[in-house]
Formats: sequence, C-alpha cells, structure tokens
Amino acid sequence: MSESQQHAEGPRTPAKRGGGDPATRGRTTIADGVVEKIAGLAARDVIGVHAMGSGFARTLGAVRDRVPGGSRSATQGVKAEVGEVQTALDLEIVVDYGVAIADVARSVRENVISAVERMTGLEVVEVNIAVSDVKLPDEADEEEEAEPRLQ
Repeated sequence: MSESQQHAEGPRTPAKRGGGDPATRGRTTIADGVVEKIAGLAARDVIGVHAMGSGFARTLGAVRDRVPGGSRSATQGVKAEVGEVQTALDLEIVVDYGVAIADVARSVRENVISAVERMTGLEVVEVNIAVSDVKLPDEADEEEEAEPRLQ
C-alpha cells in the first residue's frame, strides 16, 4: 500500500477483540441442586408450609441434624429437572392444619417461580406440588421423635 493510499483511508482503528456483547461469550450452566436449593428455601418461606419432604425423608433429615457436621438439607422434598433455558420442579410439602391447602400451594408456586426465575434466569415451566401430610397442632415433630430418650 502506498503512502498516499494509507492517508486516503484515514487512521486505522484497532480491530475490536472478541466481538459482540461480553454476556454472550460463553455458556452458563446451573446444576439441578442449585435450583432445588433455591426452590426449597422459597417454599419454606410460605406461611402454612410446615416442612418439606415425606415423613421418612424428614426423619432422616432430623437424624442428620444431630450428627456432628450434619445439616438440614435445603433440597429435601424438592426435585428439579434443569435444561438449558427451562426448568421443571416437583415439591413435596407438609402443611399446617387449618390452612387452605389450595392457597398455600398457589403461594408456594408463586414464590418458587419468582425466586428461581430471578436468581437463575431460567424459565420455570411447571411447579408440581404434592401435599404428603398435615401437621396437627398436638403432633410432635419427627425432629423431636428422633431424639434419644433418657430412661
């Protein structure tokens, strides 16, 4: 290229590196367990939800709580199927006696969808809720029953 041609084109601008929006440079994957944890915590925040999971799972969770270093699983009672842009959730809950189960289920669904979509960017296509038990006011919790009794 001659000197006159170079001046005619004007100053050269450096080529843009990477090209495109930085947000599109790469892939983000979200593990099922992450979505399950978010959904479990969001469901527990709803008034009327006493516990998550079946009676057996709650009993195991209570035992795990008493083991040094053990902790209650935030994913208990939650199963997620996560795709690239969508997720579907199955929740198993125990409700407090006296609450309107349909209202609690609706509130759980709304809270879970809101939290998962806000935190992950995934579209929640469905939240299936199974009510496995009702906690009566005079019933002892499984956590209390799992404690060793002194005689």
